[in-house]
Amino acid sequence: MLLQIKMFGTMLYYAEWNRTKKSGVSREEEAKLTYGMLFSIKSFVSKISPYDPREGFLCYKTNRYALHYLETPSGLKFVLYTDTAALNVKELLKQLYSKVWVEYVVRDPLWSPGTPVTSELFEVKLDEFIKQSSLYSIRNI
Repeated sequence: MLLQIKMFGTMLYYAEWNRTKKSGVSREEEAKLTYGMLFSIKSFVSKISPYDPREGFLCYKTNRYALHYLETPSGLKFVLYTDTAALNVKELLKQLYSKVWVEYVVRDPLWSPGTPVTSELFEVKLDEFIKQSSLYSIRNI
């Protein structure tokens, strides 16, 4: 499982759990490729989707992995790569945002919005949150 959190073009946080195959590029390059792809997919979806464009792009699946996406109204972007068998990831991302991000990053007086997260408490709580989720036991990418 791989998590990227980005805002205003800056990678705020990156984490991996049980990742079996590395991409062969740096984290920064991987993030740039991911967000370039997301920009294109979001544009494509907004033009062809028969649904309300405000619903936006939520995920896509290949035969090897799934990418799940949550963008907050403030422009914070959460990207989670999982196994294709993962369920209820949208809800998990919403809980990650409200129960972990808001509690341990937004409310941290030492964190400035738009800067990378360096809080050890956030890392511990995020790790606990992910390991307690049903996604953690699924075969990972």
